[in-house]
Amino acid sequence: MIDLATIAVFAPTFFLVAISPGMCMTLAMTLGMTIGIRRTLWMMLGELIGVALVAIFAVVGVATMMLSYPTVFAVFKYIGGAYLMYIGIQMWRSKGEVALNDPEQSPQKKDNLSIATQGFVTAIANPKGWAFMISLLPPFINASLPMAPQLTLLIAIVLMCEFTSMMLYATGGKQLGRLLQRNDNVANLNKVTGILMIAVGLWLAFG
Repeated sequence: MIDLATIAVFAPTFFLVAISPGMCMTLAMTLGMTIGIRRTLWMMLGELIGVALVAIFAVVGVATMMLSYPTVFAVFKYIGGAYLMYIGIQMWRSKGEVALNDPEQSPQKKDNLSIATQGFVTAIANPKGWAFMISLLPPFINASLPMAPQLTLLIAIVLMCEFTSMMLYATGGKQLGRLLQRNDNVANLNKVTGILMIAVGLWLAFG
């Protein structure tokens, strides 16, 4: 089982990643504003299932490669770190544009399954999610211990962080929506998030 020190580092680290603006958080915020918290929970359910699958596939694949080809794993660490730094730089240079849902796709008219599917597809198709899982999870896996208990605990922490973050975005949807509609504040928010992503990318590549 993972020791408490590892959990104490992993949990806040991933929470900072989870709460940073992205496709899933923007989706939660948007649905929170348009259909309310209760129906947005269906999107969160689909998103959490997708995140769990991404985590499992990423960790199992990378862990297997790590044991067989440690050099390749190191290359992936550099690539993952470089990707996160690239995203951070792009966010820093952003002019504050926030990509919301297509307004023609009226959320009020969608059934619960469609809303859950939207969350699932968003999680699975999110390249940032894959990059984070491939980069963040394997370093916290101890190859000398059974993988199943470690992976279960890490994924549980990931899902709690994701759910908490989505709830924060959804419940603060109206207030956050007003804030994000002001281009100067969006730019400042993107700069802060960009700095955090660059820092995480450097840590992943050289830590």
